[in-house]
Parts: sequence; C-alpha cells; structure tokens
Amino acid sequence: MNNKNLMNQAADNIRMLAVSMVEKAKSGHPGGAMGGADFINVLFSEFLVYDPDQPSWEGRDRFFLDPGHMSPMLYSALALQGKFSLDDLKTFRQWDSICPGHPERDVEHGIENTSGPLGQGHTYAVGAAIAEKFLQARLGDTMMQHKIYAYISDGGVQEEISQGAARVAGVLKLNNLIMFYDANEIQLSTECDVVMKEDTRKKYESWGWNVLDIDGNDPDQIRQALIDANKETERPTLIIGHTVMAKGARKADGSSYEHSVKTHGAPLGEGAYENTIKNLGGNAEDPFRIFDEVKELYAKRNEELRTIVKKRHEEENEWRKNNPEKAEKMAQWFSGNAPKIDWSSLVQKKDAATRAASSACLSLLAEQVDNMVCSSADLCNSDKTDGFLKKTHNLAADDFSGAFFQAGVSELTMACVCIGMYLHGGVIPACGTFFVFSDYMKPAIRMAALMRVPIKFIWTHDAFRVGEDGPTHEPVEQEAQIRLMEKLKNHKGQDSVRVFRPADSDEATVCWQMAMENMDTPTALVLSRQNIKSLPEGNDYEMVRKGAYVLNCSDADYDVILLASGSEVSTLVAGAELLRKDGVKVRIVSVPSEGLFRCQSKEYQESVLPKGKKIFGLMGLGAKKGHEVTFTFEGADEEAACEAVSKFMQENL
Repeated sequence: MNNKNLMNQAADNIRMLAVSMVEKAKSGHPGGAMGGADFINVLFSEFLVYDPDQPSWEGRDRFFLDPGHMSPMLYSALALQGKFSLDDLKTFRQWDSICPGHPERDVEHGIENTSGPLGQGHTYAVGAAIAEKFLQARLGDTMMQHKIYAYISDGGVQEEISQGAARVAGVLKLNNLIMFYDANEIQLSTECDVVMKEDTRKKYESWGWNVLDIDGNDPDQIRQALIDANKETERPTLIIGHTVMAKGARKADGSSYEHSVKTHGAPLGEGAYENTIKNLGGNAEDPFRIFDEVKELYAKRNEELRTIVKKRHEEENEWRKNNPEKAEKMAQWFSGNAPKIDWSSLVQKKDAATRAASSACLSLLAEQVDNMVCSSADLCNSDKTDGFLKKTHNLAADDFSGAFFQAGVSELTMACVCIGMYLHGGVIPACGTFFVFSDYMKPAIRMAALMRVPIKFIWTHDAFRVGEDGPTHEPVEQEAQIRLMEKLKNHKGQDSVRVFRPADSDEATVCWQMAMENMDTPTALVLSRQNIKSLPEGNDYEMVRKGAYVLNCSDADYDVILLASGSEVSTLVAGAELLRKDGVKVRIVSVPSEGLFRCQSKEYQESVLPKGKKIFGLMGLGAKKGHEVTFTFEGADEEAACEAVSKFMQENL
C-alpha cells in the first residue's frame, strides 16, 4: 500500500498535466479531469493489471472511459504509465495529434474505446464484461480472469442508455464489472440538482448492483472500495465517488475555483492557471513535468506488473500445451481475421423472405463460428435471429455457455453492448431488430463506424410491406439514411458502413458470406418481411460481390435500364414483362450494395450502367390504395414510358 501523501502528489501531478494540456490548447475540459484524478491514479498505480511490454495482451484488465471530454485525465495518467510522452500531451486537441479532444480507440496507447457521446462508453464496458464471461466459459479461468473497469459521470448517468446498461449488467450478474461514478454534482451549464433528484444508489441497487459510497478524492477510501469490489462474486459494483469538480483549482485572486460550472468546459485562464499550477506543486513556466516521486511510483508499479504477468504468461503457456485445440481457437478468435466457414451445405428455399434466408445463414453460423454472439431486441422470432438461437441458448447469469444475448426492448443498449463485446476482443457480434427501429441505434452505428468495429446489424421488415403494422413500422426513409453512411469514408478510405439489401434468398446467402468476411467495418443487412419471388434461373450469384450486376433475364439490345435493390428487384422482373409487351426492351440490374459497386473499377461500373442510357430506379414507397402518386417522365419515349408504368401500377397495386 502506497503512502497517502505520495498518492495525493501523483493525483496532483495528473491534475497539473491535465489543466496544462487544456490551457496550452486553449480548449477542453479541465474541471472533471482534476476531480477524477484520484480515482484513476489509485486504479492505475495499484489495481489495473496489464503488461507494460505487451499492451494488447488478451488477459489484461480493461478500462473504459465514458465521459470522453475527460480525456486530459486519461492521457495524463497513461503518460505516468509510459504510454504517452510529455511531448504527446503538448499536442492535445491539435490536428493529427494522438491526443485528440475525445479519446479514439488506440489499444497500443492504452485506450480501449472511442468516447464522446455520453452513456455509450460504459455500455461498451458491459459488453466487454459479457465477452470475458463468454470466453471464460469456453477457455477457462487461466486465460480469462480479468476485470473490466468503467468510468462514468453525471451526464452518463442521465443518458437513458445508462438504464439499459445497468439493467443488463444486473440481470447477468457481471461481477467482473467495476464502475466508478464521478459524482461531482456539476455539469457543463448548471449544477446537477437542477436536472436530477433521484437516489442513484437505490436505483442501481434495484438493478442488482453492489453499491459503495465513498469520498472520491480520498485514496484510502478509493483503495478500500476497489478491494471490496474485486472480492464481489455475485454482482457488478458501482463505486459512487463524491468528488470535487476542479479539485485544487485557484482563481486569479488566489481564492478557490473548485465546484465551479465555469471550470467544466473552458481553460482556467490567465492568473487562475498559474495559481492552480502553483497550488498543485508545479511551476507554470515548466508545467509538463512528472515529479520524481511519481516517476518512481509508476516505475515500481511497472516492475510489479512484470512480475505478475510473467507468472500469468507461464501459466498461459502451460495451458496452451495442455489445450492445443482451444489454444488454436483462441489465437484465431483474437487474430482479427475472418472465421473459416463452409457454406456448401446451405440450400435456400425459393420464393422466401430474405429474413428467412438470413435465418438459415444464422443457423449455419451458430454451428460453425464458436465465438459468435447473436442478439435481438426482443424480436428474435420476428427478425428471425432465432435461427441462431435454435442452435444454442441464451446467455444467463449462471451460464455463459450459450451464445444468444437477449437484450430486451433496448436497441441502442443492445448495439453498444455488442460493440463492447468486439472491443474486448475474441468475439464476433451480431444484433437484430426491425429496420424502422434502427433509428434508435444511429448513435451506436456512428461509433461502430468510427472505431471500425465489424459488427453485423440485421434489420428486417424493410420498405413498406409490413402488413397490418402500419406507417409507424414502415421504414421509408431509413435506407437512404444508412446508404449515406455507406457513401462516407472512414480514415482508412473504406466505406464507413457496408450495406447489403439482397433481392432474394440466394443473394442473401452471398451477402451474409461477405458480411462475415468483412472484419474492417460494420455491415448492415436489410431484409424483407414478406416472401420474395426468386430471381429467374441462370444468374451468377457470385456477381453479388460486385455490389451491382446485370440479371440474366435482361434483353441484349435494351431501351432502358431498370435498377433496384431488395424486394423491388423482383417487382422490376415482373414489370419488365409488361414493358416488353409494349415493345420496350429492358436491362435489369440488381444493386444489393451501392457502396460496394462504387468500389469497382470504372470499366465494370460502365459495363453495368453505360453512360447515356436511360435508367429507371425503383424504390419502395409507403403509398396506400387511394393515395396519389406522381411520376415525372422526361426525354425520349416519355409517353410510352408513362403508359407502361401506369398500366403496371394499375394491374399490380
């Protein structure tokens, strides 16, 4: 146990570095970082188990930061570990810095998750805790015996997703999850009591958590809370740390600047900054320093860790010798490579809904991909993720041998938990719901895209054909929204999200194959509720991999190109027969993935959609009988085109 004075000095060192980073950048959030310094110092210098020489070691404890604006605290603490240099800290919030304003996932530098949107970060931690339990059930205690730590703020507690995260963690009894709640009672624009009156302790206790109340700036109380939390065997633990916003801050006149809303989201400013640095034991002329005693503290911890992990690595190597098959599986699971899957036995039913085709694919995956977890937001028998469930069973508090996560009616929570499973490593997640409810998931989709998490989103009941459910369940605008994300590129130049909308059951198979092969970005599969007539025989379904391709039933010398995705393709096939009766020859193009098509060579794109050709694109409209729909036709043969489309509408409405 370290001396209290030394621990206070180390926390002050973190405070000094954090406030200096913000001051130099002339932008940032110093107050919260200063208040949380004591907890992160105790955690990093005495409890967190990691390999100083192998940052990505699978057996490490994970730390998930929820309030990304408190990044100065995290970067400063990681600098004490040796993962950032003082020069790195000086680039805070600058272009191309490895210390951006909100942390971006960088495991080599000790950052487990991208954070910024409050509430999501600690929900990833819940997913990571589930992943650890899931892998422990398959690999044993030797390889999986670590803890998941999370840090949450008042804002994160207020975000509605916190309810879903806490509910899930309580139901599954995630005793490997320890979360610190930085209860400083101060927000960006007001004090917390203006917007929250609930009893947080009772709230989490009602969800089945072990709750500890402490002075969040007292290292002795923090230490004891972490000791108690690590001993907990049945419940996740919430440590409510009552902290002081901007602890140690002083105004220009020397008076206290603590507990002030003004310190939340702006530099302390001239005079206040200098007095604060002096109060923390530093020199404003040379603030980017690590005190010698603090250097020694963290150097000592690194040596302790090397002793701990040496023993752990020896035990792991012995386990690998005794369990070669499991060891091979584990290596594959954590490799980041796509799993090897034999699709040859899969035979799809003709004229089926693509959700049913997806179900058949999921059944095969449940049998062959041992590290895959599938989830549904209380819709598994309707979004047909139950194809996976039928080959396994639900994850449960006392049984993590299953591979299906029942998330309940909480789409955003489900998505973030599944993302967290991947961030832990070793798990491939998929989650399903109705396409219209993907609106609830947009914040998680964005974060998955930013972190390049290859999660599989399964969205059914596309377009307007949702039977008696009516307009609330008709995803009319959702495809355009998700296709926009497909058009946006990530920092690697890849489509930020790969989107597939298959035209029939055989296209669905190829789309699922590509989804499982894609380990670089999220994949979205948009699937039909209703049965879809299979495309005419003779199509080369491997052409689906091009994103768009010409159907075999197209005319050689065509007048117009008809193109669509999903269920609308079969509509075009039927409509083409009417057009042909009127002497109009057609080329029909299925476009399961516009983004993938735009990645092909210009030559291929031109071969499918030649320049100067007339193109008619069909998409699903939420129009009912009796509604007025207006089409505008321009160019040659507009009267014939109008007549043909009108006839088709009249005969097929």
